[in-house]
Amino acid sequence: MSLVHSTPVTGDPLCGALMVQGTTSDAGKSTLVAGLCRLFARQGVSVAPFKPQNMALNSAVTLDGGEIGRAQALQAIACGLAPHTDFNPVLLKPSSDTSAQVIIHGKALSTLEAKAFFGPQSQGYKTMALAAVMQSYTRLQQQYSLVVTEGAGSPAEINLRQGDIANMGFAEEADCPVIIIADIDKGGVFAHLVGTLALLSPSEQARVKGFVINRFRGDISLLQSGIDWLEAYTQKPVLGVLPYLHDLHLDAEDALIDNPQSTLSTALSASQRLSVLVLVYPRISNHTDFDPLRLHPHIDFHYVTMQSMAQASEWPAADLVILPGSKNVRADLAFVREQGWDLALKKHLRYGGKVIGICGGYQMLGEWIDDPLGIEDNVGCSDGLGLLPITTVLTASKTLTQVRGHLRLQGQQVEFSGYEIHCGESSLIENITQPLSIEQYADQPMPVTKLDGMVSNDQQILATYVHGLFDHPAACQLILQWAGLESRHAIDINQIREQQLNRLADVLEAHLDLNTLKGIIS
Repeated sequence: MSLVHSTPVTGDPLCGALMVQGTTSDAGKSTLVAGLCRLFARQGVSVAPFKPQNMALNSAVTLDGGEIGRAQALQAIACGLAPHTDFNPVLLKPSSDTSAQVIIHGKALSTLEAKAFFGPQSQGYKTMALAAVMQSYTRLQQQYSLVVTEGAGSPAEINLRQGDIANMGFAEEADCPVIIIADIDKGGVFAHLVGTLALLSPSEQARVKGFVINRFRGDISLLQSGIDWLEAYTQKPVLGVLPYLHDLHLDAEDALIDNPQSTLSTALSASQRLSVLVLVYPRISNHTDFDPLRLHPHIDFHYVTMQSMAQASEWPAADLVILPGSKNVRADLAFVREQGWDLALKKHLRYGGKVIGICGGYQMLGEWIDDPLGIEDNVGCSDGLGLLPITTVLTASKTLTQVRGHLRLQGQQVEFSGYEIHCGESSLIENITQPLSIEQYADQPMPVTKLDGMVSNDQQILATYVHGLFDHPAACQLILQWAGLESRHAIDINQIREQQLNRLADVLEAHLDLNTLKGIIS
């Protein structure tokens, strides 16, 4: 496998490796790596991101026909690179509370129970996974001057340390320097850093070259005595204290972020805004589809969760309800029925509301979903919601490709781009309008024309296998007009992403001791 996007820049000002680990999940590892990638790329460094092993349901499709964690795709964009499977060679996608699909170099291999990853029987998996990790890392080292690696969770999880490939196990194997980031907004930042360091082996402790404190609010002078104590106690420098960044809009890998009510909002009245609800099931996937809707100044956006509905008798009034993707479609469809959301959805349609189904949500809207091989869960067939004339069979082969084409709605046609990532193959059982014409697949050299999705005869339901439609401003605007939003304001999420990455790099440049950091790398 070869990389197709870059070769090292002659005379790079920085050369080496760095790994960012965190005291906890959501400490800021992904964001710090993305910011460093953009900062160094702006300085002319040939830099690439890397995450040995990731566990996430939000993934991105790469040009080489695989899938990686969403955070690594964002970090690749920060470097000015096309996402590639070498940036995240091992991806675990949970399909239940105890099992996950194993994806090596972008391709799904099997579904394993948790003990196969972390228990006493895990050595076979870890040997295979470590080999894949080091193959990708070696290729990146050969093509880039700097590789910035992101750890996973915390390196101090005692029960997961044997055979670790995600944190210190990788750092030791790759002989890579480490910095540790901690989130002060959670509280206990000094205990987090000192405790994490104390639970590492002597060689791992020596590998830690400094700390970063994240999400600080207030007067920095009030923190100085704590920083002085930490540096004296650990004999390791604090490389910077990063401020809490309000309205930082970057792709989230796991966290569901509701309507941000940010500076992007406008003073439109409620009657002029479009109310959008997205259903959240246990195995929701690729919810980054909805970032352009969350940030749209003319949309009231909300996720519907089991927790939010426990405090309400019914859904809030909505113009549009979206059924997103799912990693376990039949189980999530059963969850929808358990919550009574199937009945609420049909009531929403009776009152004239619009519905969109994307990928797994598209499959749920059909007549039935059959999993004869147990691809996602137990072997079996489930009745769908019966709102669209399709049937779906889950197959062992997985569609993974970027696509381009045209979207036709309400007599208008616009270009779109996006990606497909699904196991199911759906068949129409009666003629119906298919609004998407796919004319280019990234994994096929010759142009093609294939129709996708459907619009119900009453024009109330739109469904498709294509993710990322809202990322394209023209397609997003047309779909929102179909849903009832009269405003012609379009959000360009790609432009916002670029602005936010540069903002993040500016903050790192202002608040990190870059001379010390570069000395650690070199």
